[in-house]
Amino acid sequence: MDKIIILDFGSQYTQLIARRVREMNIYSEILPYNKFPQNAIGVRGVILSGSPFSVNQSDAFRPDLSEIRGKFPILGICYGAQYLAHTSGGRVGSSQTREYGRARLSAFNASDPLLLGVHDNSQVWMSHGDTILQLPDNFQIIASTAEVPVAAYRMGGEPTWAVQFHPEVYHSEDGAAILRNFVIGICGCRPDWTPDSFIESTVSELQQQLGSDQVVLGLSGGVDSTVAAMLLHKAIGNNLHCIFVDNGLLRLNEFSSVLEHYKVLGLNVIGVDASQHFYDALRGETDPEKKRKIIGKGFIEVFENAAKKLNNVKWLAQGTIYPDRIESLSITGMVIKSHHNVGGLPERMKMQVVEPLRLLFKDEVREVGRKLGLPESFILRHPFPGPGLGVRILGDITPEKVRMLQEADDIFINGLRTNGLYDKVWQAGVILLPVQSVGVMGDERTYERAVALRAVCSTDGMTADWTDLPNDFLRAVSNEIINKVKGINRVVYDISSKPPATIEWE
Repeated sequence: MDKIIILDFGSQYTQLIARRVREMNIYSEILPYNKFPQNAIGVRGVILSGSPFSVNQSDAFRPDLSEIRGKFPILGICYGAQYLAHTSGGRVGSSQTREYGRARLSAFNASDPLLLGVHDNSQVWMSHGDTILQLPDNFQIIASTAEVPVAAYRMGGEPTWAVQFHPEVYHSEDGAAILRNFVIGICGCRPDWTPDSFIESTVSELQQQLGSDQVVLGLSGGVDSTVAAMLLHKAIGNNLHCIFVDNGLLRLNEFSSVLEHYKVLGLNVIGVDASQHFYDALRGETDPEKKRKIIGKGFIEVFENAAKKLNNVKWLAQGTIYPDRIESLSITGMVIKSHHNVGGLPERMKMQVVEPLRLLFKDEVREVGRKLGLPESFILRHPFPGPGLGVRILGDITPEKVRMLQEADDIFINGLRTNGLYDKVWQAGVILLPVQSVGVMGDERTYERAVALRAVCSTDGMTADWTDLPNDFLRAVSNEIINKVKGINRVVYDISSKPPATIEWE
């Protein structure tokens, strides 16, 4: 399989680069800036991402690229472009005129392999404070803007190109063409990364990895764990044992309804009510990271206890997807948030982990599910966080808070369904806030909790925009929650996008 390696220097746009390459049906993989794989089988090219750093900072990321340059085609983007120039004898410094946002290519070499098909005066997206002041002698400028003379260049003597702008961002009008020119035209990648090829290769890998071993899988009712179950069932059949745990943090009546839905898939599913176990473990904890880790640890403990009743289970399967892994990486020294099935596993776990979907974005998971024949009711189900309502209750978790949130969430989600809005939203939910506010009901003063409604539109969960739901709908949902859910007297609507916010509040 052909692949493109993306070395991540900490840019907010790195995940978009991977998405744009995947959209060409070519596999891309994000790795830390200094972790190029020793086994480079299948690697056809390398992309260097942007970064929050300046190349002139003492703590900037400075990997040794000597094992890559000249051996693989390279495309440097923003910081990547500046780093290549800086380490080759060029000069990078602060720009007198900073360029952020939209710019136009005022001059470019239309015959260069990287810029084939780029239109005159093409709009590109800039986001940088430094600029390339001087290129090394064997470098050639291939594009400029009115403010940035070195908007793109290529090296002499090696297959290396670089752009100061961000072709991965939609605002760059010909960005997709530029990336395609590099990935397919220059690197020669074959567009064979498809759902069918993924299913075929993954099933084969699972059969080789697992053999005749017994596997236990924690189902959540969501598309990720369900597709993972379908792949494993296709690979090992009855050796897969699915466990659906009620951790006390599911949506209202979800435990019984999901068990009913799984009957149509032919999977062997065991339901376990472990709500009190999780409530006890979470009692008094308010830190979001610690709550996630407690929930992750609790799942493993429940799975291990359930597995003891089965014969010789050696593997724990999880529906971990690629964004989970990316957000749990610590490339710049900061973790965005630990996902319970990535960073919350206890060190002395008694089972090995298998993750059939670890390479896929959410939209790719859905396409694989369709190819496996999964009903649309599963495919189109909104994503739901692995820790459940535990990350939608800000502060400590109690059964009473869960009750309030379940009832409010049920009103919101059912309202979306009955008003034909559910399939127009990528993910929605209610957040119970750690504040109380004064209200008045029936001429009496109240001092009760507030909740926030959250609804976003996204493709893969890496970026998201808040959904502009109709005012009449929001008014009706707010009234129903306040009138029907005891303990809540205020409803607000979250209009934050990702980035800078995340989809979940914790």
